[in-house]
Amino acid sequence: MRLVIVTGMSGAGKATALKILEDAGYFCVDNLPVSFVDKFAELTASGNSEITKVAIGLDIRSGRALGQMEQILAHMEARGIPCEILFLDAGNDILVKRYKETRRMHPLAESGRIEQGIILERDRLVFLKKHADYIIDTSQLLVRELKQELDKIFVQNREFKNLMITVLSFGFKYGIPSDADLVFDVRFLPNPYYYENLRRLTGNDQAVQEFVMGFEMAHVFLDKLDDMVRFLVPNYVLEGKNQLVIAIGCTGGKHRSVTLANRLYERLQDQKDYGVKLDHRDIGKDTARGK
Repeated sequence: MRLVIVTGMSGAGKATALKILEDAGYFCVDNLPVSFVDKFAELTASGNSEITKVAIGLDIRSGRALGQMEQILAHMEARGIPCEILFLDAGNDILVKRYKETRRMHPLAESGRIEQGIILERDRLVFLKKHADYIIDTSQLLVRELKQELDKIFVQNREFKNLMITVLSFGFKYGIPSDADLVFDVRFLPNPYYYENLRRLTGNDQAVQEFVMGFEMAHVFLDKLDDMVRFLVPNYVLEGKNQLVIAIGCTGGKHRSVTLANRLYERLQDQKDYGVKLDHRDIGKDTARGK
């Protein structure tokens, strides 16, 4: 029997995760009273049940009873009942934005301020995050990308290292991404913008790619960046980091940065210990403004 406790910050995607697991054949129960968790786990693990995969949703709605989970987890471990914890997280600014978009009230925002509710919730969930087997930061994930990650863990049973890397291209004239962990400036490379036949194309087009990568320094930069990322990632994993945003910028975020981001993303595909996604933040902005 496989038992998964799905928990984490309100607004980080627990309900979505439970739906995904349900579609994958898990028997899902949301907001089960904390006092029932070990009894329910014992019942499903007895061997007398046809249920072989279970997911239980637990969160701050359990109130003060949630603090009992540490003792319950220890009790389950002592009785040999296997349990995995999936903790879904997201940045505070992302959670605030999601709450404002849905116009919902945070469970702990008694004063009406979402930010205060999030801070209080994060403090109360620290112990669960420490016990978590899998931590997924959904700040930059689409639903389909979350589904892919959960499928790797709970369907394909692949090893999970709790790190999602986002390779992000951007334009400096639109500002440095606020969530970037590592920022690289590729404006030292010749700019395709000054060539009429390339100006309206992007780094997703072969002509621009051939132009940018036609310079030896582009290859040297990519090799050095690739080498540094491969050195940093295992150390970030050991530190417990679960989200890494590598931002590559040029002037408009359309040609050079897109080309180099694409190439780095391609190189990182051979790694199976972490997830990798690609995002071009500003690729269409000049076009949208008629430039």
